[in-house]
This record gives sequence, C-alpha cells and structure tokens, in this order.
Amino acid sequence: MIRLATPADIPSILHLERESAFAAHWTEQQYRQAFGSGGGKRFVLVADTSFDSAADRTIVAAAAPNLLGFLVALHLVPEWELENIVVATSARRQGLGKRLLRFLLAAARETNSQSVFLEVRESNAAARSLYEKMGFEQTGSRKAYYTNPVEAAVLYRLTLK
Repeated sequence: MIRLATPADIPSILHLERESAFAAHWTEQQYRQAFGSGGGKRFVLVADTSFDSAADRTIVAAAAPNLLGFLVALHLVPEWELENIVVATSARRQGLGKRLLRFLLAAARETNSQSVFLEVRESNAAARSLYEKMGFEQTGSRKAYYTNPVEAAVLYRLTLK
C-alpha cells in the first residue's frame, strides 16, 4: 500500500536509502526536517507491506516498519521536484516505483502544478527507463553533479496537462 509517511518511518527510510547506491543520501536530520515546519511543502510517501494490498489506492497516515520503498518530493509552486525515490532490491521490477510516481503525479495535478522535474545519475539506466516510460523528457545534464563516485546528472521534466 502507498501511504503518507510519518516521522516514525524515518529509520526504515534510512535503511532503504543506505541499501541503494543510486539514492540521494540524506541525514536523519534532513528527513526529520521534511516532516517539520522547516521542511517546506514536502510530500513523503512510503510503500508499506503491513496493510492489505486491496487498499493500495488510498493514502492513509499510519506508521509501520515494513517498507519496500519511498519517495520524497518538494512542491515549489507551480512545479514539483522529485528529490528521492528508492525501492528495496527485493521489490524491484514489480511496478512499485511506478506506483509511487503515479501518486506523486496525482498530487501534482491536484495542486494544478505545471510540471515535475528531477535529476538522476547518468548510469542509473533502470530509473531513467522508468521516467521515460512515465512520460518524462530529458532536458539537460549537469557534469560532475554527483559524488562518490563523481558522475553526471541527467535532468528530466514532465509537463502536466
């Protein structure tokens, strides 16, 4: 089930993030700020296995440690920035990333936003393929944007209709 995250999810989010070489690595404090008043208009979703999958179409506020993925986005009126999305290795290639993105896109449309943008490691072929299948278009790149290892970022944008 996809639901809004709560601060109680931070340990599980950190665990998932640390397992992913491609994830944006944030500190625990940065995640805490995402839930606080200093977090701006952040939208944090989790894919939680502790609920019946029949309820997958609803977002509820409840905490559970059984997370298979998460997404963090920032609403910068009139657009959204996808800041981080991670799916557990054991749950990849099952449509979970696509479901998380669909919830973000639904939220963006509900706020009458114009677009969603992101950057991704150039070598992250799986993520780039997903974004392109979801309608994102490559808009540019940033050389040496990422560290550990140093790598270019590819910029994508989806214009909402």
